[in-house]
Order: sequence, then structure tokens, then C-alpha cells
Amino acid sequence: MNTARVERPVSKANKRGAARLAAVQALYQMDVASSGLEATLAEFEAHRLGGEIEGDKLIGADVKFFRDLVSGVVKLQRRIDTDVNTHLEKGWPLKRVDLTLRAVLRAGAYELIERRDVPPRVVISEYVDIAKAFFEDGDEPGIVNAILDSIARRERAKELAGSGG
Repeated sequence: MNTARVERPVSKANKRGAARLAAVQALYQMDVASSGLEATLAEFEAHRLGGEIEGDKLIGADVKFFRDLVSGVVKLQRRIDTDVNTHLEKGWPLKRVDLTLRAVLRAGAYELIERRDVPPRVVISEYVDIAKAFFEDGDEPGIVNAILDSIARRERAKELAGSGG
């Protein structure tokens, strides 16, 4: 019996989803290790995007999209952090938020602000799913949904109005 696996092409959406997850991980790593942008991008591109973990091949990420997300967050971090801070509870600034949640919020906010090629509902849904992957039993996915929805309503109101949302 032939057990060879048939390789199916990976969709653009799946490659972007993999890039979003990798971007969140890269932003987290940059926060924890205080590593620089170029070193982090190089490490992820060489060892993590489309690589293997314990023999399982990872979905190939859209490298250009990954680079844009990570470098865009770094470039606009002051604005993004200010935006996210305005939506957090009083007395709970972004600097007190869990590092993984912070990375999710920053990446999602960047994409809503700068990536007009991606519908806002897609952005919100993708980052809520990433939050669910990291925080199975917590309130974090709801926090991501609420904050990104608020940012989307301010940044992309016309698109949301046109989509019935």
C-alpha cells in the first residue's frame, strides 16, 4: 500500500494566517528578548516560516505579509499603543497586559490601520482565532474582539457600514 502524502497547494488565506501567527510570535519574542527587528525577521524566515516541528511540516507563511506586519508594528508602535490604550480599562495600560495578548492586539491594530486590502471583519476574526489558540479558557479572545472592533469602527467605519457590521 502506498502511503505517500499528496501535497495540496496552500491557499493565500492560509499563508496569510500562518504569517499572522508568526508575526504575533515574533512580536512576542522581540518584547521578551529585546531582540531587534532585522535579527528577529531573519531568524523567523530561516527557521520558522514553513519549517518543520517534530517532523510535521508547517504551512508556508506569506513572507512578504509577515515582514510587513512585524516591521509595520515596529514602525507605528507608538500610535498603535496609544490606540489600544484608549480601549483598555482605566488603570490597566497596555504595558500591564500579558505579552502575548499585547502582540496580538498590536498586530491586529496595525492591520486594521494600514492594510486596507484586508476586510476589517477578516482581520478581527483572524486575531480572535489566534487569541483562542493561546488563551483557551480566558477572556482574552473577547478582549481582542472588543478592542479590534472599536479600532475598526474608527479606522474603517465606511467599510463596516457597507458590510452590514
